[in-house]
Amino acid sequence: MKVAITIPAMTQEMIDAAVDALRNERMSLGESMFKFEEEFAQMVGVKRAVAVSSGTHALQLAMEGLGIKKKSTVITSPMSFIASSNAIIHAGCVPRFCDIDQKTYAIDPKKLRRRITKKTIAVMPVHLYGYPCDMDEILEVSREKGLAVIEDACQAHGAVYKGRKAGSIGDAGCFSFYATKNMTVGGDGGMITTDNEELADRLVSMRHCGRMKGSNYDHDILGYTVRLNTVNAAIGREQLKLLPEWNERRRAIAAIYDRRLRRTGDLKLPPAPSEEIMPIYHLYVVRTNRREELANFLKQKEIQTAFHYHVPIHLQPLYKQLFGYKGGEFPKAERVCSEVISLPMYPGLTDEQVGYVCDSIAEFFGR
Repeated sequence: MKVAITIPAMTQEMIDAAVDALRNERMSLGESMFKFEEEFAQMVGVKRAVAVSSGTHALQLAMEGLGIKKKSTVITSPMSFIASSNAIIHAGCVPRFCDIDQKTYAIDPKKLRRRITKKTIAVMPVHLYGYPCDMDEILEVSREKGLAVIEDACQAHGAVYKGRKAGSIGDAGCFSFYATKNMTVGGDGGMITTDNEELADRLVSMRHCGRMKGSNYDHDILGYTVRLNTVNAAIGREQLKLLPEWNERRRAIAAIYDRRLRRTGDLKLPPAPSEEIMPIYHLYVVRTNRREELANFLKQKEIQTAFHYHVPIHLQPLYKQLFGYKGGEFPKAERVCSEVISLPMYPGLTDEQVGYVCDSIAEFFGR
C-alpha cells in the first residue's frame, strides 16, 4: 500500500471555477478575488481580508502596513518554516527569536518578556502545524510593552483558540495557500486578516503598486506588485467551502493516530485538542530519537514522511552567516527540530491507510 504524506485537492468544481474566471473576469483584481476576500474574512471572523500573492508577502506587508520602523526587532519562533523570519528581513527589520514550549512547539510566553528590548516593536507568534499559540499570555505581554502582534497563521486555517479563529486575535493575521496547506488556490497565494479598516485600506494600496484609492496612475506610498490572481481566487473560493469538512477529517485522522500510537516506542505525540483549543492538524508531527531510522523503514513500506523542520531557523546557513548563530541559543527548539517527523495527513487518507501507517510504526518499534 502506497501512502503519500499529502495530496492537494483539485475537484471538477474548482477547475470549472477557474475556467469560468478565465473566460469572464479580469485576470487581475477580478470579481472572484473580492468575493474570496469577503468570504475568508467571514470564516476567520474579522472585518477585512486582503488577498496577496503568498504567505510570505502577507507577513511582510502586514508589518509594513502597521508602520513598523526599519531596523526594529520583531520576535518570532526559531521553529517554523524560514519564510516566517525571512518576511521580517524583507520588511527591513531584524528577527529576534524566542525559544519554544516543547509541548505546543510555539513561542513560550514565559520566555517572551526576557526577549524584548528597546528596539522590539512587534511579536509574530507562529501557530505551528495548525495548533494555536497561547495568545492570552502573548497579548498580555505585548500590550503591556506596546508591541504589535502579527499572527503567523499560515498553517492554521480554521484553528480555534478560546472561541476565536486564528488570524482574528492579534492586530493582523497572515495565511498561506501554498499547495500543501489545509486549503490552497491552485498555486501560490496569501491573505491578511484584520479588524483595522485603516490597515486594510493601506494593504489594498500596497499590494497594487501603492496606488491611491480610485486612481490608476497616482501613487502616494511605496507599494509592490503582489496581487492574487483572479483564477487562483476562484479556486480558493471553492476550497474554502470544503475547509470545515476537511479540517474535521484531519481531526478524525489525528484521533486514530493518537489512539493507535499512544505508548508506541519512544514516540511523543502532538498536543491534543481541548475545550479551549481546536487544532486543524495541517501536519501530524511526532517526535522520536530514531526518526531517520523510522523514516527509512517507512519508506521501504512506501509510506512518505518528512521533517518539519529538521533545522531551526537560526541554524540555517543564511542565519548563521548573517547573525553569527552557532547553536545552543535556543535549546528547546534545537532539540525538538532534531526529533520531529511528519506522518501522512490529508483529508483523502482512508482509515485503512492510517491503520497501515500505525501498524508499520508499531512493527518498527517492535523489532
